[in-house]
Amino acid sequence: VQLQACGGGLVQAGGSLRLSCAASGRTFSSDTMGWFRQAPGKEREFVAAINWSGGSTYYTDSVKGRFTISRDNAKNSVYLEMNSLKPEDAAVYYCVAAAGRGVGTTKRDYEYWGTGTQVTVSS
Repeated sequence: VQLQACGGGLVQAGGSLRLSCAASGRTFSSDTMGWFRQAPGKEREFVAAINWSGGSTYYTDSVKGRFTISRDNAKNSVYLEMNSLKPEDAAVYYCVAAAGRGVGTTKRDYEYWGTGTQVTVSS
């Protein structure tokens, strides 16, 4: 099973990026998917999650109103639209998937992890 994230890069504060994650080796259309991030010297933290149908989404407080998670089950993919980026959003962003429909915000809730994509925000 592979989760391949892409779309990271360097952006100025206030700018936007769209992360994409394509899964292979397993179909996740019935499972929760999401994103975590890890900044240098900090713990890996939950960013957003979306339930299997896309009907429910969850965000950490610091990104609410700025980030939008979505999915395309036909493409076995999940996305993260990031707007109004701040320097504190800079991190490696990891695509994750759970083995089931439960929605969690901790690392142990997700069995599958992608390799990460770097987001850098200049002030």
